[in-house]
Amino acid sequence: MKKSELKVFLDEKVVLYNNPKFIASDPIQIPHTFSKKEDIEIAAFLTATISWGNRTMIIKNAFKMMELLDNAPYDFIMHHKKSDLKSFENFVHRTFNFIDFQQFVTSLQHIYKHHQGLENAISITDKTNNYQTAIHQFKNIFFEIKHQQRTQKHVSDPLKNSAAKRINMFLRWMVRNDNAGVDFGIWKTHNPAHLSCPLDVHSGNVARKLKLLKRKQNDWKALAELDKNLRKLDQQDPVKYDFALFGLGVFEGF
Repeated sequence: MKKSELKVFLDEKVVLYNNPKFIASDPIQIPHTFSKKEDIEIAAFLTATISWGNRTMIIKNAFKMMELLDNAPYDFIMHHKKSDLKSFENFVHRTFNFIDFQQFVTSLQHIYKHHQGLENAISITDKTNNYQTAIHQFKNIFFEIKHQQRTQKHVSDPLKNSAAKRINMFLRWMVRNDNAGVDFGIWKTHNPAHLSCPLDVHSGNVARKLKLLKRKQNDWKALAELDKNLRKLDQQDPVKYDFALFGLGVFEGF
């Protein structure tokens, strides 16, 4: 397929999948239940953090997280007492358990109190055009307070060659304004041109079949290669093609 043909093909798939009907089957539905900026971004961050495995279970457990936060995540995080975290003790999603959840609440409070919130804590502060160092620095901020070592694995580090799929998905939700009502676009200090595709098994396999990606591992090096090729198709909104790659893989078995 020529580049011009590929762009037409993928743009059509973006239109097909980047619409509100997509929300009902996707974890993005959880932050869509909120209207306050801080509630949306906290719900999105926690949901993205547990977004691996069975999608039905991800959605169920993300809603459970919101219930444990009294369906007011920002208010809970800012004003909870240590005793309030005891109710988390039966929570588990795969390897993310109540200890990790308690730590995330504590770290998020630290970020809102001392780093002007998530939007500022994950911002790009160097001259790069992607989030590699920004995510690494965010992880340092997240764990600069007292924490259990086990929880560190739940925040990826691209400088250790992780594709950081879940954080990149979270960033897409927050930064990209799709005018279709799926992605939120509430982080106005960020630039959608700097976003990277959340690279997973489905999007990676489809990207390789379409010759957008040669590297076999789904790591940051692969993400950089995919970034380069997607930005040739749309420099201002490259991550819109996540809808095409994911939709082709999950819904069409491409």
